[in-house]
Amino acid sequence: MGRLDGKVAIVTGGARNIGAVYATTLAAEGARVVVADVLDGAPAAQAIRDAGGEAVSVEVDVSREDDTQRMAKTAMDAFGRIDVLVNNAAIYVSIQRRPFHEISAEEWDRVTAVNIKGVFLCAKAVFPHMRDQGGGRIINISSNTVMAGTPNFLHYVASKSALIGMTRSMAREMGSYGIRVNAIAPGLVEHDGQSVPPELSASRVSARSIRRRQTPEDLTGAVLYLAASDSDFVTGQTLVVDGGDILY
Repeated sequence: MGRLDGKVAIVTGGARNIGAVYATTLAAEGARVVVADVLDGAPAAQAIRDAGGEAVSVEVDVSREDDTQRMAKTAMDAFGRIDVLVNNAAIYVSIQRRPFHEISAEEWDRVTAVNIKGVFLCAKAVFPHMRDQGGGRIINISSNTVMAGTPNFLHYVASKSALIGMTRSMAREMGSYGIRVNAIAPGLVEHDGQSVPPELSASRVSARSIRRRQTPEDLTGAVLYLAASDSDFVTGQTLVVDGGDILY
Protein backbone atom coordinates (compact mmCIF):
# COMPACT_ATOMS: atom_id res chain seq x y z
CA MET A 1 0.00 0.00 0.00
CA GLY A 2 1.24 3.48 -0.84
CA ARG A 3 1.25 6.27 1.68
CA LEU A 4 -1.05 8.35 -0.53
CA ASP A 5 -3.50 5.72 -1.76
CA GLY A 6 -6.74 7.41 -2.77
CA LYS A 7 -5.37 10.93 -2.38
CA VAL A 8 -5.41 13.49 -5.18
CA ALA A 9 -2.35 15.67 -5.77
CA ILE A 10 -1.94 18.68 -8.05
CA VAL A 11 1.62 19.50 -9.11
CA THR A 12 2.10 22.85 -10.80
CA GLY A 13 4.99 23.02 -13.21
CA GLY A 14 4.63 19.25 -13.36
CA ALA A 15 5.22 18.69 -17.07
CA ARG A 16 8.97 18.23 -16.90
CA ASN A 17 12.16 18.37 -14.85
CA ILE A 18 11.70 18.64 -11.05
CA GLY A 19 7.92 18.95 -11.26
CA ALA A 20 7.63 15.76 -13.30
CA VAL A 21 9.74 13.95 -10.68
CA TYR A 22 7.39 15.18 -7.94
CA ALA A 23 4.36 14.02 -9.94
CA THR A 24 5.84 10.60 -10.67
CA THR A 25 6.88 10.09 -7.04
CA LEU A 26 3.46 11.02 -5.69
CA ALA A 27 1.82 8.67 -8.19
CA ALA A 28 4.16 5.85 -7.18
CA GLU A 29 2.87 6.24 -3.62
CA GLY A 30 -0.71 5.85 -4.79
CA ALA A 31 -1.79 9.43 -5.44
CA ARG A 32 -3.97 10.32 -8.37
CA VAL A 33 -2.12 13.21 -9.99
CA VAL A 34 -3.08 16.36 -11.86
CA VAL A 35 -0.15 17.61 -13.93
CA ALA A 36 -0.68 21.37 -14.21
CA ASP A 37 1.67 23.37 -16.41
CA VAL A 38 1.80 26.15 -18.95
CA LEU A 39 3.61 23.56 -21.09
CA ASP A 40 2.04 20.35 -22.41
CA GLY A 41 1.64 18.04 -19.43
CA ALA A 42 0.06 15.21 -21.41
CA PRO A 43 3.31 13.22 -21.83
CA ALA A 44 4.03 13.37 -18.08
CA ALA A 45 0.49 12.26 -17.28
CA GLN A 46 0.71 9.48 -19.86
CA ALA A 47 4.00 8.25 -18.35
CA ILE A 48 2.24 7.93 -14.98
CA ARG A 49 -0.62 6.00 -16.55
CA ASP A 50 1.82 3.76 -18.42
CA ALA A 51 3.35 2.89 -15.05
CA GLY A 52 -0.05 1.87 -13.70
CA GLY A 53 -1.03 5.13 -12.02
CA GLU A 54 -3.85 7.62 -12.52
CA ALA A 55 -3.17 11.07 -13.92
CA VAL A 56 -4.64 13.86 -16.00
CA SER A 57 -3.08 17.03 -17.32
CA VAL A 58 -4.32 20.60 -17.61
CA GLU A 59 -2.76 23.66 -19.23
CA VAL A 60 -2.40 26.35 -16.59
CA ASP A 61 -0.76 29.75 -16.40
CA VAL A 62 -0.66 30.09 -12.62
CA SER A 63 -0.56 33.89 -12.85
CA ARG A 64 -4.11 33.84 -14.29
CA GLU A 65 -6.96 33.31 -11.83
CA ASP A 66 -9.28 31.77 -14.41
CA ASP A 67 -6.62 29.17 -15.21
CA THR A 68 -6.09 28.22 -11.57
CA GLN A 69 -9.83 27.89 -11.01
CA ARG A 70 -10.01 25.64 -14.07
CA MET A 71 -7.11 23.61 -12.64
CA ALA A 72 -9.07 22.95 -9.45
CA LYS A 73 -12.21 22.11 -11.45
CA THR A 74 -10.24 19.64 -13.57
CA ALA A 75 -9.08 17.84 -10.42
CA MET A 76 -12.58 17.76 -8.97
CA ASP A 77 -14.16 16.60 -12.23
CA ALA A 78 -11.58 13.86 -12.70
CA PHE A 79 -11.15 12.61 -9.13
CA GLY A 80 -13.74 14.27 -6.89
CA ARG A 81 -11.34 15.78 -4.32
CA ILE A 82 -8.05 17.66 -3.84
CA ASP A 83 -5.74 16.52 -1.05
CA VAL A 84 -2.32 17.89 -1.98
CA LEU A 85 -1.14 20.97 -3.85
CA VAL A 86 2.54 21.24 -4.72
CA ASN A 87 3.21 24.85 -5.71
CA ASN A 88 6.25 24.14 -7.87
CA ALA A 89 5.66 26.38 -10.92
CA ALA A 90 8.18 29.21 -11.03
CA ILE A 91 10.29 31.33 -13.32
CA TYR A 92 13.94 30.49 -12.67
CA VAL A 93 15.90 28.95 -15.52
CA SER A 94 15.19 31.82 -17.94
CA ILE A 95 16.31 34.53 -15.49
CA GLN A 96 19.56 36.26 -16.34
CA ARG A 97 21.47 37.19 -13.22
CA ARG A 98 22.25 40.89 -13.01
CA PRO A 99 22.65 43.61 -10.35
CA PHE A 100 19.31 44.61 -8.86
CA HIS A 101 19.45 48.11 -10.33
CA GLU A 102 19.62 46.62 -13.82
CA ILE A 103 16.44 44.54 -13.42
CA SER A 104 13.61 46.09 -15.41
CA ALA A 105 10.22 46.66 -13.82
CA GLU A 106 8.71 44.45 -16.50
CA GLU A 107 10.99 41.53 -15.61
CA TRP A 108 10.31 42.03 -11.89
CA ASP A 109 6.57 41.89 -12.56
CA ARG A 110 6.91 38.79 -14.75
CA VAL A 111 8.85 36.84 -12.11
CA THR A 112 6.69 37.86 -9.17
CA ALA A 113 3.46 37.25 -11.10
CA VAL A 114 4.31 33.57 -11.40
CA ASN A 115 6.42 32.97 -8.29
CA ILE A 116 4.26 34.86 -5.78
CA LYS A 117 0.86 35.62 -7.28
CA GLY A 118 0.72 32.15 -8.81
CA VAL A 119 1.13 30.48 -5.43
CA PHE A 120 -1.58 32.73 -3.95
CA LEU A 121 -4.00 31.96 -6.79
CA CYS A 122 -3.40 28.20 -6.72
CA ALA A 123 -3.88 28.05 -2.95
CA LYS A 124 -7.02 30.17 -3.28
CA ALA A 125 -8.38 27.81 -5.96
CA VAL A 126 -7.96 24.61 -3.95
CA PHE A 127 -8.87 26.00 -0.53
CA PRO A 128 -12.67 25.64 -0.72
CA HIS A 129 -12.37 22.00 -1.74
CA MET A 130 -9.87 21.16 0.98
CA ARG A 131 -11.97 23.01 3.54
CA ASP A 132 -15.18 21.25 2.55
CA GLN A 133 -13.60 17.78 2.68
CA GLY A 134 -12.00 18.44 6.08
CA GLY A 135 -8.32 18.92 5.27
CA GLY A 136 -5.45 18.92 2.83
CA ARG A 137 -1.78 19.73 2.28
CA ILE A 138 -0.18 22.68 0.52
CA ILE A 139 3.53 22.47 -0.19
CA ASN A 140 5.22 25.65 -1.40
CA ILE A 141 8.60 25.29 -3.11
CA SER A 142 10.87 28.08 -1.91
CA SER A 143 14.70 28.19 -2.20
CA ASN A 144 17.78 28.32 -0.02
CA THR A 145 18.79 31.48 -1.90
CA VAL A 146 16.57 33.20 0.67
CA MET A 147 18.85 32.14 3.52
CA ALA A 148 22.01 32.76 1.51
CA GLY A 149 21.01 36.22 0.31
CA THR A 150 22.19 35.28 -3.17
CA PRO A 151 23.26 38.44 -5.05
CA ASN A 152 22.34 39.49 -8.60
CA PHE A 153 19.08 37.55 -8.36
CA LEU A 154 16.89 39.92 -6.36
CA HIS A 155 13.51 39.30 -7.98
CA TYR A 156 13.87 35.54 -7.63
CA VAL A 157 15.16 35.72 -4.05
CA ALA A 158 12.40 38.18 -3.13
CA SER A 159 9.76 35.91 -4.62
CA LYS A 160 11.02 32.84 -2.78
CA SER A 161 11.30 34.85 0.45
CA ALA A 162 7.65 35.79 0.05
CA LEU A 163 6.69 32.11 -0.05
CA ILE A 164 8.12 31.51 3.42
CA GLY A 165 6.04 34.34 4.85
CA MET A 166 2.99 33.19 2.91
CA THR A 167 3.47 29.65 4.18
CA ARG A 168 3.43 30.83 7.79
CA SER A 169 0.43 33.09 7.32
CA MET A 170 -1.58 30.50 5.37
CA ALA A 171 -0.78 27.88 8.00
CA ARG A 172 -2.32 30.16 10.65
CA GLU A 173 -5.42 30.81 8.54
CA MET A 174 -6.02 27.24 7.38
CA GLY A 175 -5.07 25.20 10.44
CA SER A 176 -8.58 25.16 11.87
CA TYR A 177 -9.78 23.55 8.63
CA GLY A 178 -7.29 20.69 8.88
CA ILE A 179 -5.09 22.10 6.11
CA ARG A 180 -1.33 21.92 6.69
CA VAL A 181 0.83 24.41 4.80
CA ASN A 182 4.60 23.94 4.63
CA ALA A 183 7.50 24.93 2.39
CA ILE A 184 10.59 23.22 1.03
CA ALA A 185 13.74 25.24 0.31
CA PRO A 186 16.01 23.31 -2.08
CA GLY A 187 19.56 24.18 -2.92
CA LEU A 188 20.83 24.37 -6.49
CA VAL A 189 19.20 21.37 -8.17
CA GLU A 190 20.84 20.13 -11.35
CA HIS A 191 18.73 18.42 -13.99
CA ASP A 192 18.54 17.93 -17.75
CA GLY A 193 16.43 21.04 -18.29
CA GLN A 194 18.92 23.39 -16.67
CA SER A 195 22.40 24.29 -17.83
CA VAL A 196 24.52 24.92 -14.73
CA PRO A 197 27.98 26.42 -15.34
CA PRO A 198 30.64 23.96 -14.09
CA GLU A 199 32.18 26.57 -11.81
CA LEU A 200 28.80 27.24 -10.14
CA SER A 201 28.15 23.53 -9.67
CA ALA A 202 31.61 23.04 -8.19
CA SER A 203 31.23 25.97 -5.79
CA ARG A 204 27.91 24.67 -4.48
CA VAL A 205 29.25 21.14 -4.06
CA SER A 206 32.26 22.40 -2.12
CA ALA A 207 30.03 24.47 0.18
CA ARG A 208 27.80 21.56 1.14
CA SER A 209 28.23 19.23 4.05
CA ILE A 210 27.23 16.42 1.67
CA ARG A 211 29.63 17.11 -1.16
CA ARG A 212 27.86 16.10 -4.32
CA ARG A 213 25.44 17.55 -6.88
CA GLN A 214 21.82 17.88 -5.80
CA THR A 215 19.29 16.12 -8.04
CA PRO A 216 15.48 16.27 -8.19
CA GLU A 217 15.31 12.89 -6.48
CA ASP A 218 16.91 14.43 -3.38
CA LEU A 219 13.66 16.35 -2.82
CA THR A 220 11.13 13.56 -3.18
CA GLY A 221 11.42 12.34 0.40
CA ALA A 222 10.58 15.80 1.73
CA VAL A 223 7.61 16.14 -0.62
CA LEU A 224 6.24 12.74 0.39
CA TYR A 225 6.74 13.48 4.08
CA LEU A 226 4.79 16.74 3.87
CA ALA A 227 2.11 15.22 1.63
CA ALA A 228 1.44 12.18 3.82
CA SER A 229 0.09 11.61 7.33
CA ASP A 230 3.68 11.38 8.65
CA SER A 231 3.57 15.19 9.02
CA ASP A 232 0.11 15.50 10.56
CA PHE A 233 1.36 17.82 13.33
CA VAL A 234 3.67 19.90 11.13
CA THR A 235 2.53 23.19 9.61
CA GLY A 236 3.96 26.62 8.85
CA GLN A 237 7.47 25.22 8.55
CA THR A 238 10.22 25.51 5.94
CA LEU A 239 12.31 22.39 5.38
CA VAL A 240 15.70 23.18 3.88
CA VAL A 241 16.91 20.37 1.62
CA ASP A 242 20.31 21.39 0.28
CA GLY A 243 22.88 18.87 1.51
CA GLY A 244 23.91 21.09 4.39
CA ASP A 245 24.78 24.13 2.28
CA ILE A 246 22.90 26.54 4.56
CA LEU A 247 23.05 25.70 8.26
CA TYR A 248 20.95 27.79 10.63
